[in-house]
Amino acid sequence: MAGIGLAAGRLKSYSQGMSASLEDIASDALQLPKDQRLTLAHRILASLEPGPDAGAEAAWDGEIRERIRKYDAGATSGIPGSIVFEDLDKKLKK
Repeated sequence: MAGIGLAAGRLKSYSQGMSASLEDIASDALQLPKDQRLTLAHRILASLEPGPDAGAEAAWDGEIRERIRKYDAGATSGIPGSIVFEDLDKKLKK
């Protein structure tokens, strides 16, 4: 992926043999507007995250479906959001 350097108002490609140093890339990145720096930071951090675990996602999908089934069947009831947030506020203030 090609990057655009902003150091002297000139275009600079980082994909050509990766000759740019980390300092050059960081220097250029720090000159980006705040919103673009946040997007870049998010992309870099996301690239370090492990991929989705299909088994975990399937387990959560099953759990969600079972909870909805129980709720729809009247086997369980919901808790009003105001109570949930009140309880959460109490726990966080401890």
